[in-house]
Amino acid sequence: MTSDYAIIGGGIVGLSTAWGLLKRGLRVTVLDGDDGSFRASRGNFGLVWVQSKGMNQPRYAQWSQASAAAWADFAAELGDATGHDLGLEQRGGYDLHFSEESLEATVAKYEILKQKLGGNYPYEVLGHNALRLEEPAIGPRVMGAILHHQDGHANPLRLLRALADDVRRLGGVILNGKRVTRVDKADLFRISCDDGTEVEARKTVLSAGLGAAALGPMMGFKAPIRPQRGQVMITEKLPKLINRPSLIARQVDEGGIQIGATNEEVGLDDTVTQPGLSGLAAEAIAAFPVLAKAQLVRSWGALRILSPDGLPIYQQSPDMPGAYLVTCHSGVTLAAAHARFLPDWLEGADAAPDLEVFSEARFNVS
Repeated sequence: MTSDYAIIGGGIVGLSTAWGLLKRGLRVTVLDGDDGSFRASRGNFGLVWVQSKGMNQPRYAQWSQASAAAWADFAAELGDATGHDLGLEQRGGYDLHFSEESLEATVAKYEILKQKLGGNYPYEVLGHNALRLEEPAIGPRVMGAILHHQDGHANPLRLLRALADDVRRLGGVILNGKRVTRVDKADLFRISCDDGTEVEARKTVLSAGLGAAALGPMMGFKAPIRPQRGQVMITEKLPKLINRPSLIARQVDEGGIQIGATNEEVGLDDTVTQPGLSGLAAEAIAAFPVLAKAQLVRSWGALRILSPDGLPIYQQSPDMPGAYLVTCHSGVTLAAAHARFLPDWLEGADAAPDLEVFSEARFNVS
């Protein structure tokens, strides 16, 4: 099997990239892991989020903004091709605050970032009364919120399914249940799997999430990534209760209230814990007291993929030219950028985005 690109990793990051390459007429093979793999794409919160990103690196804010702006057309095209409604809403999102001090401190940071972005950071501050006009279910303990107008949310599982369906429709090959054990390069890359499968390609993209920690050094990458657990819970389907998403809770397109998420440094442990869920529930009830009466129907844990500074990594291997590491913890937010803009970077096109600040050169890792 020979392709223009072999993509190692069949989550939202890998499939978004594959979709964009196929749209450019390139041949793509995706190698996806087995059922035992950690899968961030199937456990994330579903936000298309700009707010608070890039506080220390404005280029990340710009990259997130570009992706958020491209999301509507991206979702429409995927939906038309596959019949899957991705449940996209982009009417803004909230950063909820329980104290005036934390709200003021965050606004001060946002103003600094806004200046660095030339004013392109559309947000407004809502006091409690103004917020309650927008969100009648908000609780009295919420002092106010920052409403960022570029934020939104989508259904991540429908996104994943739509990408897989359209990658196949466009002629891409997705090989499931494949654990890559070796990557070699002569004239072409040869990707070997533990079941004997071999794939050859002109270029290779490593987007295997936490799997990149093991494969990356074999391919010349530092790949300094780590897992971080996020626990999430979702309620029964409810009448319309929350109009816009926040980092505390969002009402999904199917009616349930999704509540999350924790940030826990526990290694490769994606289990749920009573303290974790209790903390999430308490914060959600403080924000929206009516949730105290809601029935919980499901909870789960998933592992984020984080670099040391939390930003994405886009890097061509110095040892294997034509091999690229693509990893981030904002796969949903950046799905449109990976589909629309990243293929130009991979192909070295004139329109390629400048992603130099996201290279591994920023890490002092021997």
